[in-house]
Amino acid sequence: MQRGSDRMSVHRDNERKHELQGLLRSGHPTRVEEWHDPEPAAEDDPQIWGGPVSPGGLGSSLETVRLELARILGRSSFPAGAGELASVLRRKNAPDTLVEALQGLPRKERYDNVQQLAEAVTAAGRGREGGR
Repeated sequence: MQRGSDRMSVHRDNERKHELQGLLRSGHPTRVEEWHDPEPAAEDDPQIWGGPVSPGGLGSSLETVRLELARILGRSSFPAGAGELASVLRRKNAPDTLVEALQGLPRKERYDNVQQLAEAVTAAGRGREGGR
C-alpha cells in the first residue's frame, strides 16, 4: 500500500492515463473539437510532434536548433570547439542528427555561446541540403 500525499486516487490516475493513451500513441491531438485538447499548440511553440530536431531538416529553423542545443548543452559547455561540444552531446544522449551536425563543423573554430553554434550548424545544414 502506497502512502503519500497524492492528490489523485489510483483510479483517477488510471483514468488520466487512459485519456492520454491516444495522444501518446499517435503523436498528435486525437480530439475532434479543439476545446477538448488540454492545451492547443501555439504558433511559436517549438516543434515537438515531429521527433528530434535535425539541422537542415524540414521545419528546423535557427530558433528550434538553438533551443535544442541550449536545452542539452547548457551554459557550462562554452567556449569550446565543435569536437568538444559533440562529445558533450554524446554524453548527454542527444539525438544523433545533432551530434553528426557538430562533427561536420570545422575543428579549429571555437564557439562562445549557443547562438554562434546554432548559426554555424544551421548554415552548414543548409549548405549540405543545397549540395544534394
